[in-house]
Amino acid sequence: MDILKFKAGNYIQQRGYKSFIPEKINHEWIISDPKLNNLLSEASRCLGKLDMFSEYIPSIDLFIQMHVTKEATQSSKIEGTKTNIEDAFLKEENIDPEKRDDWLEVQNYIKAMNEAIHLMESTTIQASLPLSNRLIKKTHKLLLQGARGKHKLPGEFRNSQNWIGGATLKDATFIPPPHTEVPDLMSDLEKFFHNEEILVPHLLKSAIVHYQFETIHPFLDGNGRIGRLLITLYLVHSGLLKRPVLYLSDFFEKNRQLYYDNLMNARMKNDLIQWLKFYLIGIIETSTNSIATFNKILKLKDVHEQQILLLGTKARRAKFLLDFLFEKPIIEAQDVSDNLGISMPTAYKFIAEFMHLGILKDRTNFQRNRSWEFTEYLNLFK
Repeated sequence: MDILKFKAGNYIQQRGYKSFIPEKINHEWIISDPKLNNLLSEASRCLGKLDMFSEYIPSIDLFIQMHVTKEATQSSKIEGTKTNIEDAFLKEENIDPEKRDDWLEVQNYIKAMNEAIHLMESTTIQASLPLSNRLIKKTHKLLLQGARGKHKLPGEFRNSQNWIGGATLKDATFIPPPHTEVPDLMSDLEKFFHNEEILVPHLLKSAIVHYQFETIHPFLDGNGRIGRLLITLYLVHSGLLKRPVLYLSDFFEKNRQLYYDNLMNARMKNDLIQWLKFYLIGIIETSTNSIATFNKILKLKDVHEQQILLLGTKARRAKFLLDFLFEKPIIEAQDVSDNLGISMPTAYKFIAEFMHLGILKDRTNFQRNRSWEFTEYLNLFK
Protein backbone atom coordinates (compact mmCIF):
# COMPACT_ATOMS: atom_id res chain seq x y z
CA MET A 1 0.00 0.00 0.00
CA ASP A 2 1.27 3.48 -0.89
CA ILE A 3 1.29 5.43 2.36
CA LEU A 4 -0.22 8.40 0.49
CA LYS A 5 -3.30 6.24 -0.20
CA PHE A 6 -3.59 4.98 3.36
CA LYS A 7 -7.11 4.03 4.46
CA ALA A 8 -7.39 3.73 8.22
CA GLY A 9 -10.49 1.57 8.47
CA ASN A 10 -14.28 1.69 8.73
CA TYR A 11 -16.97 2.41 11.26
CA ILE A 12 -19.54 -0.27 11.94
CA GLN A 13 -22.93 0.39 13.50
CA GLN A 14 -23.49 -1.06 16.98
CA ARG A 15 -26.43 -0.54 19.31
CA GLY A 16 -26.51 3.20 19.78
CA TYR A 17 -22.94 3.89 18.67
CA LYS A 18 -20.39 3.20 15.94
CA SER A 19 -17.09 1.47 16.59
CA PHE A 20 -14.00 1.71 14.40
CA ILE A 21 -12.34 -1.34 12.84
CA PRO A 22 -8.84 -0.51 11.57
CA GLU A 23 -7.40 -2.03 8.41
CA LYS A 24 -4.79 -4.70 9.04
CA ILE A 25 -1.15 -3.65 8.73
CA ASN A 26 0.78 -6.83 7.95
CA HIS A 27 1.50 -5.99 4.32
CA GLU A 28 4.04 -4.08 2.25
CA TRP A 29 4.07 -0.30 2.56
CA ILE A 30 5.36 2.11 -0.09
CA ILE A 31 6.97 5.20 1.41
CA SER A 32 6.87 7.87 -1.30
CA ASP A 33 6.78 11.16 0.62
CA PRO A 34 10.12 13.05 0.24
CA LYS A 35 9.76 15.06 3.47
CA LEU A 36 9.00 11.89 5.41
CA ASN A 37 12.06 10.18 3.94
CA ASN A 38 14.27 13.14 4.90
CA LEU A 39 12.97 13.03 8.48
CA LEU A 40 13.48 9.28 8.52
CA SER A 41 17.15 9.68 7.52
CA GLU A 42 17.74 12.26 10.26
CA ALA A 43 15.91 10.20 12.90
CA SER A 44 17.89 7.08 11.93
CA ARG A 45 21.17 8.99 12.28
CA CYS A 46 20.21 10.39 15.69
CA LEU A 47 19.02 7.02 17.01
CA GLY A 48 22.18 5.36 15.64
CA LYS A 49 24.33 7.88 17.50
CA LEU A 50 22.46 7.21 20.73
CA ASP A 51 22.80 3.46 20.30
CA MET A 52 26.53 3.73 19.61
CA PHE A 53 27.02 6.18 22.46
CA SER A 54 25.29 3.85 24.92
CA GLU A 55 27.66 1.01 24.01
CA TYR A 56 30.66 2.95 25.27
CA ILE A 57 29.18 4.13 28.56
CA PRO A 58 30.55 2.14 31.51
CA SER A 59 27.87 0.83 33.87
CA ILE A 60 25.09 1.74 31.41
CA ASP A 61 22.59 -0.36 33.39
CA LEU A 62 22.91 2.06 36.34
CA PHE A 63 21.71 4.91 34.17
CA ILE A 64 19.06 2.93 32.28
CA GLN A 65 17.15 2.55 35.55
CA MET A 66 16.83 6.31 35.82
CA HIS A 67 15.57 6.52 32.24
CA VAL A 68 13.03 3.77 32.96
CA THR A 69 11.87 5.63 36.09
CA LYS A 70 11.47 8.88 34.17
CA GLU A 71 9.58 7.04 31.43
CA ALA A 72 7.29 5.48 34.05
CA THR A 73 6.45 8.83 35.64
CA GLN A 74 5.92 10.62 32.31
CA SER A 75 3.89 7.83 30.69
CA SER A 76 1.70 7.59 33.79
CA LYS A 77 1.39 11.39 33.89
CA ILE A 78 -0.23 11.31 30.44
CA GLU A 79 -2.89 9.10 32.03
CA GLY A 80 -3.42 11.62 34.86
CA THR A 81 -1.20 10.39 37.71
CA LYS A 82 0.59 12.99 39.85
CA THR A 83 3.72 11.07 40.87
CA ASN A 84 7.01 12.85 40.11
CA ILE A 85 10.42 11.29 39.65
CA GLU A 86 11.45 11.94 43.27
CA ASP A 87 8.32 10.19 44.62
CA ALA A 88 9.15 7.14 42.50
CA PHE A 89 12.27 6.47 44.63
CA LEU A 90 10.52 6.72 47.99
CA LYS A 91 9.23 3.76 49.96
CA GLU A 92 5.47 3.25 50.07
CA GLU A 93 5.21 4.14 53.77
CA ASN A 94 6.75 7.55 53.02
CA ILE A 95 4.18 8.37 50.33
CA ASP A 96 1.12 10.48 51.16
CA PRO A 97 -1.81 7.99 51.38
CA GLU A 98 -3.72 10.03 48.79
CA LYS A 99 -0.88 9.53 46.29
CA ARG A 100 -0.23 5.83 46.87
CA ASP A 101 -2.36 4.62 43.97
CA ASP A 102 -0.42 6.89 41.61
CA TRP A 103 2.88 5.76 43.16
CA LEU A 104 1.93 2.09 42.74
CA GLU A 105 1.08 2.58 39.06
CA VAL A 106 4.55 4.06 38.47
CA GLN A 107 6.21 1.21 40.39
CA ASN A 108 4.27 -1.33 38.32
CA TYR A 109 5.35 0.38 35.10
CA ILE A 110 9.00 0.15 36.17
CA LYS A 111 8.60 -3.55 37.02
CA ALA A 112 6.73 -4.24 33.77
CA MET A 113 9.37 -2.54 31.61
CA ASN A 114 12.27 -4.22 33.40
CA GLU A 115 10.65 -7.65 33.19
CA ALA A 116 9.76 -7.28 29.50
CA ILE A 117 13.32 -6.25 28.61
CA HIS A 118 14.72 -9.08 30.74
CA LEU A 119 12.54 -11.65 28.97
CA MET A 120 13.49 -10.36 25.52
CA GLU A 121 17.21 -10.22 26.31
CA SER A 122 17.47 -13.53 28.17
CA THR A 123 20.07 -15.85 26.64
CA THR A 124 18.35 -19.07 27.77
CA ILE A 125 15.48 -20.49 25.75
CA GLN A 126 13.50 -21.37 28.88
CA ALA A 127 13.64 -17.81 30.24
CA SER A 128 13.33 -15.87 26.99
CA LEU A 129 10.18 -14.54 25.38
CA PRO A 130 10.16 -12.72 22.03
CA LEU A 131 8.14 -9.62 21.28
CA SER A 132 4.68 -11.14 20.99
CA ASN A 133 1.11 -10.99 22.25
CA ARG A 134 2.16 -13.35 25.03
CA LEU A 135 4.83 -10.88 26.16
CA ILE A 136 2.41 -7.95 25.86
CA LYS A 137 -0.16 -9.77 28.02
CA LYS A 138 2.45 -10.73 30.62
CA THR A 139 3.66 -7.11 30.76
CA HIS A 140 0.08 -5.84 31.06
CA LYS A 141 -0.56 -8.19 33.98
CA LEU A 142 2.42 -6.71 35.85
CA LEU A 143 1.30 -3.18 35.00
CA LEU A 144 -2.14 -3.58 36.60
CA GLN A 145 -1.11 -5.83 39.51
CA GLY A 146 -2.68 -4.50 42.71
CA ALA A 147 -3.32 -1.10 41.09
CA ARG A 148 -6.53 0.70 40.15
CA GLY A 149 -7.03 -1.51 37.09
CA LYS A 150 -6.65 -4.80 38.98
CA HIS A 151 -10.29 -5.73 38.27
CA LYS A 152 -10.01 -4.95 34.55
CA LEU A 153 -8.68 -8.29 33.29
CA PRO A 154 -4.93 -7.86 33.89
CA GLY A 155 -3.02 -9.85 31.27
CA GLU A 156 -6.09 -10.56 29.14
CA PHE A 157 -7.56 -8.91 26.07
CA ARG A 158 -10.86 -7.20 26.78
CA ASN A 159 -14.20 -9.01 26.59
CA SER A 160 -16.36 -5.91 26.16
CA GLN A 161 -16.46 -2.62 24.31
CA ASN A 162 -14.26 0.22 25.59
CA TRP A 163 -13.94 3.84 24.52
CA ILE A 164 -11.61 6.85 24.65
CA GLY A 165 -12.71 10.24 26.00
CA GLY A 166 -16.19 11.05 27.22
CA ALA A 167 -18.14 9.64 30.13
CA THR A 168 -20.02 7.00 28.11
CA LEU A 169 -20.10 5.42 24.67
CA LYS A 170 -22.60 8.09 23.62
CA ASP A 171 -20.18 11.01 24.05
CA ALA A 172 -16.88 9.17 23.44
CA THR A 173 -14.14 10.82 21.40
CA PHE A 174 -13.18 7.49 19.82
CA ILE A 175 -14.62 3.96 20.04
CA PRO A 176 -12.15 1.17 19.20
CA PRO A 177 -13.19 -2.09 17.50
CA PRO A 178 -15.57 -4.53 19.21
CA HIS A 179 -13.85 -7.02 21.50
CA THR A 180 -14.66 -9.84 19.05
CA GLU A 181 -12.28 -8.24 16.52
CA VAL A 182 -9.37 -7.85 18.95
CA PRO A 183 -7.76 -11.33 18.71
CA ASP A 184 -7.59 -11.21 14.90
CA LEU A 185 -6.26 -7.63 14.83
CA MET A 186 -3.65 -8.37 17.50
CA SER A 187 -2.58 -11.50 15.63
CA ASP A 188 -2.05 -9.34 12.54
CA LEU A 189 -0.01 -6.88 14.64
CA GLU A 190 2.15 -9.72 15.99
CA LYS A 191 2.83 -10.97 12.44
CA PHE A 192 3.83 -7.43 11.48
CA PHE A 193 6.45 -7.42 14.29
CA HIS A 194 8.24 -10.38 12.74
CA ASN A 195 7.56 -10.08 9.00
CA GLU A 196 11.04 -9.58 7.53
CA GLU A 197 9.67 -9.59 3.98
CA ILE A 198 8.10 -6.18 4.55
CA LEU A 199 10.75 -3.69 3.46
CA VAL A 200 9.63 -0.86 5.72
CA PRO A 201 12.38 0.74 7.86
CA HIS A 202 12.06 -0.40 11.46
CA LEU A 203 11.65 3.16 12.75
CA LEU A 204 8.53 3.59 10.64
CA LYS A 205 7.34 0.13 11.61
CA SER A 206 7.64 1.11 15.28
CA ALA A 207 5.48 4.19 14.61
CA ILE A 208 2.86 2.11 12.77
CA VAL A 209 2.93 -0.47 15.59
CA HIS A 210 2.18 2.22 18.18
CA TYR A 211 -0.59 3.74 16.09
CA GLN A 212 -2.22 0.37 15.43
CA PHE A 213 -1.97 -0.79 19.04
CA GLU A 214 -3.57 2.42 20.33
CA THR A 215 -6.31 2.14 17.70
CA ILE A 216 -7.12 -1.49 18.62
CA HIS A 217 -6.98 -0.60 22.33
CA PRO A 218 -6.97 -4.33 23.21
CA PHE A 219 -7.20 -4.02 27.02
CA LEU A 220 -9.83 -2.58 29.32
CA ASP A 221 -7.20 -0.41 31.03
CA GLY A 222 -3.53 0.48 30.61
CA ASN A 223 -3.52 0.70 26.80
CA GLY A 224 -1.68 4.02 26.65
CA ARG A 225 1.11 2.90 28.95
CA ILE A 226 1.55 -0.47 27.23
CA GLY A 227 1.46 1.21 23.81
CA ARG A 228 4.24 3.62 24.74
CA LEU A 229 6.27 0.86 26.39
CA LEU A 230 5.85 -1.14 23.17
CA ILE A 231 7.87 1.47 21.26
CA THR A 232 11.02 0.77 23.26
CA LEU A 233 10.41 -2.98 23.13
CA TYR A 234 10.11 -2.88 19.35
CA LEU A 235 13.28 -0.78 18.94
CA VAL A 236 15.20 -3.36 21.01
CA HIS A 237 13.53 -6.29 19.24
CA SER A 238 14.42 -4.90 15.80
CA GLY A 239 18.06 -4.29 16.73
CA LEU A 240 17.87 -0.52 16.32
CA LEU A 241 18.81 -0.29 20.00
CA LYS A 242 21.13 -2.73 21.73
CA ARG A 243 20.04 -1.42 25.12
CA PRO A 244 16.71 0.20 26.10
CA VAL A 245 17.92 3.81 26.23
CA LEU A 246 15.19 5.69 24.36
CA TYR A 247 11.75 6.53 25.75
CA LEU A 248 9.23 8.82 24.02
CA SER A 249 6.71 9.49 26.81
CA ASP A 250 8.43 12.72 27.83
CA PHE A 251 8.08 14.04 24.26
CA PHE A 252 4.45 12.90 24.08
CA GLU A 253 3.69 14.49 27.46
CA LYS A 254 5.19 17.82 26.41
CA ASN A 255 3.19 17.70 23.17
CA ARG A 256 0.17 15.89 24.55
CA GLN A 257 -2.52 17.51 22.41
CA LEU A 258 -0.51 17.04 19.22
CA TYR A 259 0.08 13.42 20.20
CA TYR A 260 -3.66 12.77 20.51
CA ASP A 261 -4.57 14.88 17.46
CA ASN A 262 -2.11 13.14 15.15
CA LEU A 263 -3.32 9.69 16.19
CA MET A 264 -6.96 10.76 15.71
CA ASN A 265 -6.28 12.40 12.33
CA ALA A 266 -4.71 9.18 11.09
CA ARG A 267 -7.94 7.36 11.99
CA MET A 268 -10.47 10.00 10.96
CA LYS A 269 -8.72 11.65 7.99
CA ASN A 270 -6.47 8.79 6.81
CA ASP A 271 -3.51 11.10 7.48
CA LEU A 272 -0.92 8.61 8.68
CA ILE A 273 1.95 10.67 7.26
CA GLN A 274 1.50 13.50 9.79
CA TRP A 275 1.59 10.96 12.64
CA LEU A 276 4.79 9.45 11.23
CA LYS A 277 6.43 12.89 10.91
CA PHE A 278 5.47 13.81 14.47
CA TYR A 279 6.82 10.46 15.70
CA LEU A 280 10.14 10.88 13.86
CA ILE A 281 10.59 14.38 15.27
CA GLY A 282 10.08 12.77 18.68
CA ILE A 283 12.84 10.26 17.89
CA ILE A 284 15.19 13.07 16.80
CA GLU A 285 14.53 15.29 19.83
CA THR A 286 14.59 12.46 22.35
CA SER A 287 17.77 10.87 20.95
CA THR A 288 19.55 14.23 20.94
CA ASN A 289 18.41 15.02 24.48
CA SER A 290 19.37 11.55 25.71
CA ILE A 291 22.91 11.89 24.36
CA ALA A 292 23.22 15.29 26.05
CA THR A 293 21.96 13.79 29.32
CA PHE A 294 24.39 10.86 29.12
CA ASN A 295 27.26 13.30 28.53
CA LYS A 296 26.25 15.28 31.62
CA ILE A 297 26.00 12.07 33.65
CA LEU A 298 29.51 11.00 32.63
CA LYS A 299 30.95 14.42 33.55
CA LEU A 300 29.14 14.37 36.90
CA LYS A 301 30.35 10.84 37.60
CA ASP A 302 33.94 11.78 36.78
CA VAL A 303 33.84 14.87 39.06
CA HIS A 304 32.53 12.90 42.03
CA GLU A 305 34.85 9.95 41.47
CA GLN A 306 37.77 12.39 41.70
CA GLN A 307 36.28 13.81 44.90
CA ILE A 308 35.94 10.48 46.68
CA LEU A 309 39.60 9.68 46.05
CA LEU A 310 40.22 12.19 48.84
CA LEU A 311 38.58 9.76 51.27
CA GLY A 312 41.68 7.56 51.29
CA THR A 313 41.00 4.08 52.67
CA LYS A 314 37.25 4.70 52.44
CA ALA A 315 37.42 5.43 48.71
CA ARG A 316 36.72 1.87 47.54
CA ARG A 317 33.47 1.59 49.49
CA ALA A 318 32.60 5.19 48.64
CA LYS A 319 32.84 4.24 44.94
CA PHE A 320 30.26 1.48 45.53
CA LEU A 321 27.98 4.00 47.22
CA LEU A 322 28.39 6.49 44.37
CA ASP A 323 27.46 3.81 41.82
CA PHE A 324 24.43 2.93 43.94
CA LEU A 325 23.33 6.58 43.91
CA PHE A 326 23.38 6.62 40.12
CA GLU A 327 20.82 3.83 40.25
CA LYS A 328 18.85 5.03 43.28
CA PRO A 329 19.38 8.77 43.89
CA ILE A 330 17.20 8.95 47.02
CA ILE A 331 18.39 6.80 49.91
CA GLU A 332 17.95 6.08 53.59
CA ALA A 333 20.73 4.98 55.95
CA GLN A 334 19.44 1.40 55.83
CA ASP A 335 19.93 1.38 52.04
CA VAL A 336 23.57 2.34 52.50
CA SER A 337 24.07 -0.25 55.22
CA ASP A 338 22.53 -3.02 53.10
CA ASN A 339 24.25 -2.04 49.86
CA LEU A 340 27.75 -1.68 51.32
CA GLY A 341 27.41 -4.44 53.91
CA ILE A 342 28.30 -2.09 56.76
CA SER A 343 26.84 -1.23 60.17
CA MET A 344 24.33 1.60 60.55
CA PRO A 345 26.79 3.87 62.41
CA THR A 346 29.29 3.43 59.56
CA ALA A 347 26.53 4.09 57.02
CA TYR A 348 25.76 7.41 58.73
CA LYS A 349 29.46 8.29 58.55
CA PHE A 350 29.52 7.66 54.79
CA ILE A 351 26.40 9.77 54.35
CA ALA A 352 28.04 12.59 56.35
CA GLU A 353 31.14 12.36 54.13
CA PHE A 354 28.98 12.56 50.99
CA MET A 355 27.11 15.54 52.41
CA HIS A 356 30.41 17.25 53.17
CA LEU A 357 31.49 16.66 49.55
CA GLY A 358 28.20 18.15 48.33
CA ILE A 359 27.02 14.90 46.72
CA LEU A 360 24.08 14.26 49.06
CA LYS A 361 21.54 16.65 50.54
CA ASP A 362 19.27 15.97 53.48
CA ARG A 363 15.66 15.85 52.28
CA THR A 364 13.94 15.70 55.65
CA ASN A 365 15.94 17.29 58.48
CA PHE A 366 14.15 14.90 60.84
CA GLN A 367 15.80 12.36 63.10
CA ARG A 368 13.32 9.63 62.11
CA ASN A 369 12.66 8.44 58.54
CA ARG A 370 15.49 10.61 57.24
CA SER A 371 16.40 10.41 53.59
CA TRP A 372 19.03 12.00 51.39
CA GLU A 373 19.08 12.78 47.69
CA PHE A 374 21.66 13.06 44.93
CA THR A 375 20.13 16.34 43.75
CA GLU A 376 22.52 17.13 40.87
CA TYR A 377 21.77 13.79 39.28
CA LEU A 378 17.99 14.00 39.78
CA ASN A 379 17.96 17.44 38.19
CA LEU A 380 19.35 16.00 34.94
CA PHE A 381 16.08 14.10 34.49
CA LYS A 382 13.65 16.90 35.26
